[in-house]
Amino acid sequence: MTKVFNNLTDKELISMINNGAVGVIPTDTIYGLVALAGNKKAANKVLMIKGRKNKPGTLIASDLGQLVELGIKRRYLKAVEQFWPGAVSVILPVPANLDYLHGGLMTLPVRVTDNKKLLKLLNKIGPIITTSANLPDQKPAENIDEAKKYFGDNVDFYVDGGQVSSGPPSTIIRIIDDAIEIVRQGAVEVTERGIKQSKSDD
Repeated sequence: MTKVFNNLTDKELISMINNGAVGVIPTDTIYGLVALAGNKKAANKVLMIKGRKNKPGTLIASDLGQLVELGIKRRYLKAVEQFWPGAVSVILPVPANLDYLHGGLMTLPVRVTDNKKLLKLLNKIGPIITTSANLPDQKPAENIDEAKKYFGDNVDFYVDGGQVSSGPPSTIIRIIDDAIEIVRQGAVEVTERGIKQSKSDD
């Protein structure tokens, strides 16, 4: 039976995620379908439930150390750490052994969050792989009821964070030859010179 929690620090929730559970939580931007990034079986289940194979999710961590421990090279992280913490995802090279996360692309959008509630969870479980809580070509869920219509009992848990407005997702960028390429302008406004201003308080 799918469990419903009211906060991200519930001990049972933390235990479930650490043991490979997949579910829906309020992230630092929108509701996300999430799993522990270090758990191959759980990460694969996220993509299966989402109904897509060739588009990887986003890796979210509490700090650079969690990403290094997962296998991302520190030099790549140090080169972009000025964009973090915050709702900016940077596409970075990812090791071949994490192919279950990147699907053979050898890169992933990665970010370090500044959301206090999410940080408390990540500090207890490690980095997560996440994708927006919706099915292909549908709008992201703004509350748990909408998420349940998409996923029903196909997920192990839901965390009810109330109504989340249909605000922008994270901004996605990549660095090419020291230049910033804007892949998706989102919650944080980024220019070719760097962060311009925040559009939200996430």
